[in-house]
Amino acid sequence: MAIILHVDMDAFFASVEQLHHPAWRGRPVVVGSGPHERGVVSTCSYEARRYGIHSAMPSRTAYELCPHAIFTPPDMALYKAVSDRAFEVFSHYSPYVEAVSIDEAFLDITGTVHLHGSPRALGEALRAEVKRTCGVTCSVGIASNRLLAKIGSEERKPDGLTLLPVEPAAIAAFLAPKPLQTIWGVGRKTVALLRRHGLVTCGDVQRLDPRTLATILKSPVLATALYEHAFGRASDVVAREDADEKSVSREHTFGEDVADRAAVRERLLELVGEVGRRFRRARRWARTARLKLRDDTFETMTRQLPFDVPSRDDMAFRAAALRLFDAVWPETAGTRRPVRLIGFGVTNIQPTPGGAPSLFPSPEALRREKNERLSSALDALHEKGLLS
Repeated sequence: MAIILHVDMDAFFASVEQLHHPAWRGRPVVVGSGPHERGVVSTCSYEARRYGIHSAMPSRTAYELCPHAIFTPPDMALYKAVSDRAFEVFSHYSPYVEAVSIDEAFLDITGTVHLHGSPRALGEALRAEVKRTCGVTCSVGIASNRLLAKIGSEERKPDGLTLLPVEPAAIAAFLAPKPLQTIWGVGRKTVALLRRHGLVTCGDVQRLDPRTLATILKSPVLATALYEHAFGRASDVVAREDADEKSVSREHTFGEDVADRAAVRERLLELVGEVGRRFRRARRWARTARLKLRDDTFETMTRQLPFDVPSRDDMAFRAAALRLFDAVWPETAGTRRPVRLIGFGVTNIQPTPGGAPSLFPSPEALRREKNERLSSALDALHEKGLLS
């Protein structure tokens, strides 16, 4: 059985701001747009949350709720520097670390837990080292899959640890009183629809006939996934970086389903950058790009596209990702089903760029080499925390 740890930095942006501005500690801090600007809250400190402020709230509303709050714009370079230190700590506890965002990650600790004696001991050691090294706190959930580990990390925020049960009956009992929005990826529209049918908690879904759930949701695929997740059953695993890996990919599951094309496209480009930096850690080239898109009914679409020549630079990766994205979601298209998950990867990997060496390289070959050098230079800046 796998042992998965989910670590979530507590109110990360706001916590880093309080760390670097001692006078702000213990006070409500709002990171995002200014109080009189047309923008939203990125995140806020726990002191600000007591006033009802939350992420994605209009900043003007946040100001109305708490006029004496400290409003500050995001400092991504600062957050990235602290995040890099945190991820270095994570690597001390497992060679398999899957970044979800700048302040969140999954670790497969199956093979390293024996070094600490127990899952709880490992989790407590990780939390203590993050606090000592980074000056901010994190919350941890440990379970047999990513779904449950994610739920666990939210259980005792901030600065807490939750070790979930492993027996199926105990897991179901733990989840039964939880509201359905506790399940990662269950958005407001789905919650509202289920509420109209008297389904509010995971226990309500556990007691329901799956066929009835499929009728309510009008999607057997979504109904099956929700029914299984209500019992804590999931087969998701942490993405591993093996030396002989056949592909390199990154995925992002949105906290709430997203129907905004620009927002999904922006997240895709972030994934492309993450894939590129990870891919270039070894000397290799890819022949194929792949896009993955999952909508709010759990229907999954995958598309792939061969590169014109084996590639490893960001420009080629980005161009391929956008061609695939435009094909499945044209800019001129009308509305489409909201997106739950977006993913990008490269495959068909080879150790050389291919082609015979030449004393007179073609313009295409020269352009590729230039792009590869530029991508490697940008990687170096990322490593130094000079790029967010």
